[in-house]
Amino acid sequence: MKKFIMNNILPLVGGVVGALAGYLYYVFVGCNSGSCPITSSPVMSIIWGAVMGALLFSMFDKKKKSN
Repeated sequence: MKKFIMNNILPLVGGVVGALAGYLYYVFVGCNSGSCPITSSPVMSIIWGAVMGALLFSMFDKKKKSN
């Protein structure tokens, strides 16, 4: 487990940061009418933010992955 965490630290941190950003977006911007599929629910905002954060942070991983 420790090896997995150390090998994937950037995507994991990005997921946490993105989840926090998604929740803050829901709280401060959100969608009042309920018709917005992502921002009308805090759960969807958090999931969307976590996925986007993990993808964004994983771009900065310097490790070369071999086949």
